[in-house]
Amino acid sequence: MAAQAGTARPIIIDTDPGQDDAIAILLALASPELEVLGITAVAGNVPLSLTEKNARKVCELAGRPDVKVFAGCARPLVRHQVTAEEVHGKTGLDGPDLPEPAMLLQERHAVDWIVDTLRAAPAGSITLCTLGPLTNVATALIKAPDIAARIGEIVLMGGGFFEGGNTTPAAEFNIYVDPHAAHVVFTSGIKLTMHPLDVTHKALMTKAWIESLRQLGTRSGDAAAAMLDFYERFDMEKYGAEGGPLHDPCVLAYLLRPELFAGKDCNVRIETGSELTMGMTVVDWWDVTPHPANCRVINAIDARGFYALIRERLARLP
Repeated sequence: MAAQAGTARPIIIDTDPGQDDAIAILLALASPELEVLGITAVAGNVPLSLTEKNARKVCELAGRPDVKVFAGCARPLVRHQVTAEEVHGKTGLDGPDLPEPAMLLQERHAVDWIVDTLRAAPAGSITLCTLGPLTNVATALIKAPDIAARIGEIVLMGGGFFEGGNTTPAAEFNIYVDPHAAHVVFTSGIKLTMHPLDVTHKALMTKAWIESLRQLGTRSGDAAAAMLDFYERFDMEKYGAEGGPLHDPCVLAYLLRPELFAGKDCNVRIETGSELTMGMTVVDWWDVTPHPANCRVINAIDARGFYALIRERLARLP
């Protein structure tokens, strides 16, 4: 579905698909309010060789082989690579049997493309939607500090505070994988909106909702349901809940329906020195430090509206 000329919000999706990343990409591609300029893949849930392939698979699933997909950084800035096959399966998109993508991977490195795209755009006109570790974005900011002024906002899924972590007791996966990259982004001065576990754990999938995707009778609905049947079993077993959270689509839903969410402007700092709390997002929720707010931290969601939006948009896809 093509974006409506002149009215759509230009976005770049930086991602490490991942089933929940895939649903987020489908949500974006089904929404004419958003113009997806490109998708940049990063190592995270699975290695880069799989995340870039998975991004192309999802674009083809949505009937959008025209979307440009770029491969970015294959490892974190400083630390050893950590992946999450135990959650997402060996391919990162276990569940459906998606065909190998026919669309080609773009030849340019994702970081170079991000830099050039931002430099060529009007100041503040592009929103970065980050669904995985922040390695690509941080590398672009290190390489070309001037692009910080070109970015309108970074809306990210990552972190946790009152909810703790899901990879260590203190750290959420996306931040834990590359905490040094997160530190670069959170000290960049760019407008940030963070969707941590504190909000994603308040919106759990139900079996009935997943089945409603299958009942759409489309290839996208069937594939999405198969992905989520596989994906949610991990969190259901881990947390003892009746359904799993759907983290990454919160980023795109926030752009489409901000009234579904609520939060607070806070100072957020990233722990990079302690192995015990490495990757922790230290949120000054109660303003107990003199540090100025640098991030909008989302902590509330209308779960019913969120899941209704996703289903309504996925119903538009083939």
